[in-house]
Amino acid sequence: MGNTDLRQLAVLSEVPFEDLDGETVAVDAHNWLYKYLTTTVKWTTDDAYTTADDTEVANLIGVVQGLPKFFENDLTPVFVFDGSVTDHKSAEIEQRREAREAREERLEKAREAGDAIEVARLDAHTQRLTDTIQRTTRELFDRLDVPYIEAPAEGEAQAAYMNRVGAVDYCGTEDYDALLLGAPLTLRQLTSKGDPELMDFEATLDDLEVTWEQLVDIGILCGTDFNEGVSGIGPKTALETVKEHGDIWGVLEAEGAHIDKDVDVIRELFLNPSVTDDYAFDAEMDPDLDAAREYVVDEWEVSAEEVERGFERIEESVVQTGLGEWT
Repeated sequence: MGNTDLRQLAVLSEVPFEDLDGETVAVDAHNWLYKYLTTTVKWTTDDAYTTADDTEVANLIGVVQGLPKFFENDLTPVFVFDGSVTDHKSAEIEQRREAREAREERLEKAREAGDAIEVARLDAHTQRLTDTIQRTTRELFDRLDVPYIEAPAEGEAQAAYMNRVGAVDYCGTEDYDALLLGAPLTLRQLTSKGDPELMDFEATLDDLEVTWEQLVDIGILCGTDFNEGVSGIGPKTALETVKEHGDIWGVLEAEGAHIDKDVDVIRELFLNPSVTDDYAFDAEMDPDLDAAREYVVDEWEVSAEEVERGFERIEESVVQTGLGEWT
């Protein structure tokens, strides 16, 4: 999920990694993994992550390259995988599928034309989290003792909930919808260079002088993964009109506008999403480097040179932090 319009309203600040030592973050696994998957495909030759039977596991390179950021900064990730698809999101998923198919057609034409740059760009954007990618990511996490859980529905909603109830210190995602889901403290840019960006829920409500419900109304007016927004209403106008009229229904009546979906249902998807307390994780990681390397390089035929520096960084960070013993 993601509504970039919310950036204009959110209270954001940079937080040094040194301030996060020993903390835990529930990471939206699909959001994090897709970033590294597309980056790997864009900048790595496909033979480095393609097996003899043509199975692509670029995710394994991405995971090994992405995890050191957590290990090096003594920040424990708890990856939260998506469960079932929310009914109201099916249209959004269908639109993404159609867009991917259109890009795949352009990709084939680029290959026929011998346009290597366009091929690399389009290939990265036609990636999807296949069953093999889902399974091998979890199996690599098992070998590295990286905790993960399965959400009943949206992984981001579960991560936000875990932050709200104090099970973790932060929610981790690139999407701004974590605000609408009420995540108290969200770390963004965990897949980028430099320190992460902190998005503060309560500070945002105080700064805007709105309630959580009104913030959700603002998001719905701008548009979410579950609905189209109201034409002509951006984040600042949405803020002004919601404060003027009290809630989304007052705005819609005053503007003579409508939302294409049931507003009550969409509101509940943010205020009371499908989440669970039935999970457990151990923040004390004890990774097995040898098993992880054997799994990636030997079992899945990934180029050793593409992952060796990542494994070295993890090992170095374990030694420095005393995180556990390599077996």
